[in-house]
Amino acid sequence: MTAKEQSVSGMPGRYATALFELAQQEEAVEDVGEALLSFANLVEQSPDLMRLVRNPVFSADDQIRALNAVLERAAISGLAAKLVLLAAQNRRLYAILDMIGAYQALRAEAKGETTAEVASAEPLSNSQVQALKDELARLLGRSISLTAKVDPAILGGLVVKAGSRMVDSSLRTKLNNLKTAMKGTA
Repeated sequence: MTAKEQSVSGMPGRYATALFELAQQEEAVEDVGEALLSFANLVEQSPDLMRLVRNPVFSADDQIRALNAVLERAAISGLAAKLVLLAAQNRRLYAILDMIGAYQALRAEAKGETTAEVASAEPLSNSQVQALKDELARLLGRSISLTAKVDPAILGGLVVKAGSRMVDSSLRTKLNNLKTAMKGTA
């Protein structure tokens, strides 16, 4: 299985592929991608919106009503909004972030890029993000589409995922490895 197939497999991949094909027909791949990233950022920054997306207790109608308000306020419309609302209608809203990730992978692949994600305990500066992109591009031999997110649980260091590769240099992992090693010597 190739990295592309892994990133767009399963139900989220089917939704993302259908959306990508529609966006290509309308020549709106970039606009849809940017709108989806905006929505994903809203979800990740709002605990209430994350709860709405992840909690199956809310009915599809309640989710659609709330999402219509959020999408309108965020000025997200067109195919991106239709994907979000369709996911809610079909009771698949819990997978919307995976759908968005799969769409971004298809978008990057169409541009000849490799998608990469980096998680850090603190926000990275623009120069740090650029240095990381440059190094990944050098190592992988392709241009990189990088998504940075903050995960305080890693305590320090970075967790980088690019295609099927992952490098975990987080402090949390190092401490867990040390804990395991110490248990083995006792």
